This record gives sequence, C-alpha cells and structure tokens, in this order.
Amino acid sequence: MAAEPQPQLSEAQIAVHWREEDYYRPSAKFVAQANAGDPAIIERFGEEHFPECFREYADLLTWDTYWHTTLESSRPPFWKWFVGGRLNGCYNCVDRHLATSRNKAAFICVPEPEEQDTRAITYQELYRRVNEFAALLRGFGGVDTGDRVTFHLPMVPELPVSMLACARLGAIHSEVFGGFSGTACGDRIADSGSRVLVTMDGYYRGGTLVDHKAKADEAVAAARKLGQEGDKVLVWRRHPGQYASKSPMVEGRDFFVDEILADYGGHSIEPVSMPAEAPLFLMYTSGTTGRPKGCQHSTGGYLAYVAGTSKYYQDIHPEDTYWCAADIGWITGHSYIVYGPLLLGTTSVLYEGVPTYPDAGRCWRIAERLGVNIFHTAPTTIRMLRKVGPHEPSRYDYHLKHMTTVGEPIEPEVWRWYHDEVGKGEAAVVDTWWMTETGGFLGSTLPALQPMKPGSCGPGVLGIYPVIYDEDGNVVEGGSGKAGNICIRNPWPGVLQTVWGQPDRFVDIYYRRYCKDPDSTDWRDWPFLCGDGAVQAADGYFRILGRIDDVINVAGHRLGTKELESATLTVEEVAEAAAVPVMDELRGRAVEMYVALNPGLASSPEIEQKVAAAIEREIGKIARPRNVWIVPDMPKTRSGKIMRRVIAGISNFADVGDVTTLANPEIVDDIRHHVQSAKLARGDAPRELSPQQAQEIRDFGKAE
Repeated sequence: MAAEPQPQLSEAQIAVHWREEDYYRPSAKFVAQANAGDPAIIERFGEEHFPECFREYADLLTWDTYWHTTLESSRPPFWKWFVGGRLNGCYNCVDRHLATSRNKAAFICVPEPEEQDTRAITYQELYRRVNEFAALLRGFGGVDTGDRVTFHLPMVPELPVSMLACARLGAIHSEVFGGFSGTACGDRIADSGSRVLVTMDGYYRGGTLVDHKAKADEAVAAARKLGQEGDKVLVWRRHPGQYASKSPMVEGRDFFVDEILADYGGHSIEPVSMPAEAPLFLMYTSGTTGRPKGCQHSTGGYLAYVAGTSKYYQDIHPEDTYWCAADIGWITGHSYIVYGPLLLGTTSVLYEGVPTYPDAGRCWRIAERLGVNIFHTAPTTIRMLRKVGPHEPSRYDYHLKHMTTVGEPIEPEVWRWYHDEVGKGEAAVVDTWWMTETGGFLGSTLPALQPMKPGSCGPGVLGIYPVIYDEDGNVVEGGSGKAGNICIRNPWPGVLQTVWGQPDRFVDIYYRRYCKDPDSTDWRDWPFLCGDGAVQAADGYFRILGRIDDVINVAGHRLGTKELESATLTVEEVAEAAAVPVMDELRGRAVEMYVALNPGLASSPEIEQKVAAAIEREIGKIARPRNVWIVPDMPKTRSGKIMRRVIAGISNFADVGDVTTLANPEIVDDIRHHVQSAKLARGDAPRELSPQQAQEIRDFGKAE
C-alpha cells in the first residue's frame, strides 16, 4: 500500500516562525577610526551612481594606463570592467609599497610546531623572493604571459610568493586546495591546460609532517589520462636541503625549487602591464555536474573589488595586524589573505596548521603574541573553538577591533559566543555572504554604519543590489516572511568573467534562469543567480538559508554531489550512488553516501570502507563521508531519477515528504529502518532541525 502523503508547509509558513534577533552596535572607539565612517558612502554607491561608483574602488590601485570605460556591457553577461586600463597585480601588491614600507612585515609566518620560529617577511624581502621565483618560472619553467600554472600548495609563504610571481609575469595561476587529492588536482591541471605544477614536499598538519609530494605523482598521472602532459613539477621544500617525502623525484620532470633558485638570485623581472580584463587566476569550484568549474577572475576588476571591500568592510588600515585564518586554497584566501590585504599595504599573519593544535588556546596565543587586531575565520572554526575551549579567549591578553565570519551561515548562538568571548564585547563583527564566483563580499554590514544582527549577513554591500525571486521570477518582497532565490541585479567588478573553456555553461548556471531578454544588452535584464536560498527582513537584512543546487557545504568547502557520486562509482561493486547532506554540530554539514550494489553482491563493511577510501582518493579527506549506507535499492521516480530528498530526510530523521510518486515506495521504510536503527545504536541521536534546515532537506535534489 502506498504511503500516506505528508502535509507540506510552504516556505512562507515556515519563514514566519524565524525569529529576528536584536541589533548589536559597534563601540564609539571603533566608529571613530573606521575607514567607512561617513554615511555619505552609502549614497555614493547607490544605484543611481552605478557603475561609476566603482571608480572609488579602482582608484585604490595604481594604473599604468587609466581606463576609458568603467563597464562595457555590449556582450552580456560577459562584462568587462575598466576597459582600456592597464596594470600589474604584483606591482600593486608589492612594488608600490617599497618607497614607504619596505621594512614593514607583509606576512608574519607562523609554523604549526610552536617550537619552530615565527618569521616576518618584509615587503622588501617579498619583492626579492617574488622576482627570483618569477625569473625561475620564466627562464627555467618556460612560463609566459597567458600561460596557466597550477599550484598544489599548503598554507606556507611559498604560496603567495608563487601567486605573485605569476601575476608579475601575466601568467594565470590556479591554486588547488592542499587538502584535495592528487586526482582532483590532475583534473584541474587538465581542464586549465597547465604544463607546470608547483607543489611542496610536506607540511605540518595536526602535529604531523604530511607527505604532500606523493600527490604530485597522482596529479600528473590523472592529467595525462585526460590528455594533458606536464613539462615540470617544481617542488618547494618545507625545510630547504631536507626532503620530507617518500615519493622519489622523477628525473627530468621533478625539480627542487631551492636548488634552481640559486641560478636566479638577485634577478628582477619587470612587471608585465596587463589589460584590466586579462585573467588573473582560475579558482575551481564544485558544481552540480562532475566536472569542476574553473571560475576565471580578471585583473583590474577583481583587484579593485577586493581592495575596496577589504578597506571598507574589514576596516583594514596599513598599521593593522590582520589574520585571516582561512586557507589560500579557497577564494577567501585569495581575496582576503593575499590580494586584498597586500593591496592595502598591511601586515598579515599566515598560519600553517590546525587552529586547535596543540590545544584550544593556540589562536589566542598567536593573537596575543603578534598583536592581532583583526581576525577573520569561518563558522566551522568558530564552532570548533567554542566546543573545545569555550573560555580559552579570556585567558589571553589580546584585543580585536574587528572580526569577520565567512563561508556559511552562522547560528545566532555561535555568533554571540564569537562576539562576547572571542571579541570580548569590544570587536565589531561582520558576517559576510559571498562565494567563489563573486570574487568578494556580496552581503554584509558596514561595521561602523550598520548595526550587526546575529544570523543575518546584512544588506547588499556597496554597489551590490540584491533581489529575491520566486520560482516564477516574481520579486519576493522584504518583510513578507517568504523565502526564494537570491540574485544580484547588477554586474560588479569582482564577478567571474566566465567558466574557463565553457562559456555556455557560464551563462546556463548563473544567468539563464532569470534573464528577462536574451537579446538585451541592458545589464538590468541579466540578474546573477547566486545559488542560495534567502529571506529578507523588513529592515533589508538578508538571512541566507543554504544552497538551492546539489552542493553540500562541508566546513565551508563546497562539494558537488556529482563529484562525490562519480568517485563512489569507481568502486567496482557499486551500481548506483547518491550523496546527501546531514546536519553536523561542528562542520555545519557532513556527507553521507547511499550505494546500491551490483546484482548478486552482499553488503559488507569492506565495501563501505572502499567507498570512503575512493572518495578520499578522488577528492580529499575533507570529503570523507560520515557514513556509507548500502541499501537494496534507491528510492526512484518512474523515470528512474533517484529521489535524494527522501534519503536526505532519512539521514536527518526528518520528514521524507510525499513518496506516492515513487516507482518503489515500499523501499523507503526498509531504508529508514536500516539507517535510523543503525544510527541510534551508535548513539547518533536525532537532532531537532531548525525550520530552515528542514526546508533545505526538503529542497535537496531539486536542482536535477
């Protein structure tokens, strides 16, 4: 007998139960020193002044040639910013600061082992190191302007040095998160057409010197399978002269950077003057298909946007000591560890390892010792620090003026701990909403001018005009209590230019859905679909509810379901696979995999382990599933589509919704009994879902 349909609440009925939090206001001391302390700045970036308002950001840069057109929109949505302008990203980050700040620290590099020395890299030393590596890339690596260079580097100073060296040459860098597998790196090498891989022999993580070079061999092999042959693998050594890997160096392919650099000591490279619209870097992000998306970011527009948002939203002054405890392997690190802070000539902390190693006080010891006054991290890290050391911040004498949270929505109670305990009630908090594709912040509060509200990122940032649309393209008004799909109505300088090598995919993903007229050259007809659900309060502040596509946000890392499922299908016993999110106290979301086996095979712990190992091998440890459930069949529609919302509901002890349309509704109770009884036996008690979490589970799988 078919299951009884479950009554469904509409988004509007759910939304009205969401509590709006009270405002928090910054201190008078913070307001007095803020970069954005004059309310007139909000008016200057009003829609009536678009796009010329962004000249204010661009004027933070040094231009070789000034631009003649602020926004060129004749071929939407392939926008061009500051057309006619020429500049070099490395010159703007390094060279121009030498006249006044050559002996000032650009980076304070903190190794994970506390017994190892913290080292400052001045702007002068950064200039020397970048020039020497740029000379090596050009002379030894054969890298020229426009070439792509792939990095697979951890959080060490060699990473920003490598990025800036590419920018100096006008080459396009593509950093792959160090925690990703060699196979994932190889996929990105092949997609970008990169011939040079820059990696490292090892790095410290959780007290262990991790063998990282082994991944390079996997990456080269994976790229070769996809038709991309590499020329050279350049290996930085964590300890010069010592090799931290068991992976043998391949003769004629692998080279130690510190040995070759001896031939380039003291060399300088004239920064290549690049058109503003020339690509600066690629940043790969997961999508709803297996192939990652190479988000291409420009030179002039991107740099202007991260300079402006760093100055006004993070309130970075040149005299500050700023610490973004993210990873440069993600867009946060590109925009707000490397480019934004260096453009403003500040001093940044670069920390190699785990924020809780060797104990929960590590971050606060670093902040105290180095005089950090701006701190920037993700809700996952905040939740972890709150759990393992809720009172640790009070033990250390540091004082922050400003704190950022980034990468995923932050729960109000976690926000309050961050404000009260980490910030000691003194710091302004900006909760930022944005993504890889946008280059920089989209939603946040100007810290001196707009009050903070836990759980809400705030209004659109300067020059960004958000809107929420329903499924039919109607505007969802603020204060209505209804949720919808948040979009940006206008272009902005930081937005990706295209998906590398896939212009049609770029249009399809971000613009096709709400485009009002595909023949129009008016930017107003081309809203940008962000891929998140949201609700707007009557005060104009947005609350972000989570992805509307099948991407699972694990600790701020976006993992595409298709990538997870493709990795699972490399296990020969597996016939079908489905990835779903499960709510996780620390990481926000975790992955659970459901697999159906080939006929005649019985489930076993060995197959479960093979699935987990395959995902770790193909993607990385960050993607390792919390559980692998082997089921007799997947719940499917009559057309054969796996109903992911059903199994997502089971994993989260939530309502599975209407199953009467399934071809095999009887399987649902079998799966529910198997999964939920196993969870309860392990002590994995069901968590009460918030209304927005429940809606996220109900919506999961809609993208297909």
